[in-house]
Amino acid sequence: MFKRNKYDYNFRLRCVKAVLSGKKSVKSIAKENGIEHSNLRLWLRFYECYGTEGLKSRTRQHYEPSFKIEVLDTINKEFLSLREACVRFNIPSESVIISWQKAYDLNGVSGLIPKPKGRPPKMDKPIKRKQRKSSTPLTREEELLKENEFLKVQNELLKKLHALVQSEQKRKP
Repeated sequence: MFKRNKYDYNFRLRCVKAVLSGKKSVKSIAKENGIEHSNLRLWLRFYECYGTEGLKSRTRQHYEPSFKIEVLDTINKEFLSLREACVRFNIPSESVIISWQKAYDLNGVSGLIPKPKGRPPKMDKPIKRKQRKSSTPLTREEELLKENEFLKVQNELLKKLHALVQSEQKRKP
């Protein structure tokens, strides 16, 4: 795997101006600066279409799903290459379009809708029953209701334990 180099705006502009001056070819300028000539050609096309704004790096750009669908449809209808689509729609990298194609092939239009990023929010803590805070003692009826609730929970627990024990005994011959 190779490391992707990022070139700043001034470097890109200097290389493009050198090619446009006509003194040297694209390949010779690319070789002098240690870059791929295909990258320099792409920078030239962006410069021709969008001027100096086309050479500025664009990171973390968000695209609407309708725009993504338009790009993918245009590529399929007009048989555009990824580079041509990048230049036509002012998309900085071919990998962006490739990821859109994969998401569209897997999930359709819903794959192009952006998903929330980052860690999901914490789950809510279980609701605890409010404790009675008054200093007055419980009435006889309240005491019986509380005891009844406790016994119901205990009974359910014992039933589950009994069912678990029986299933274990059935497994063993």
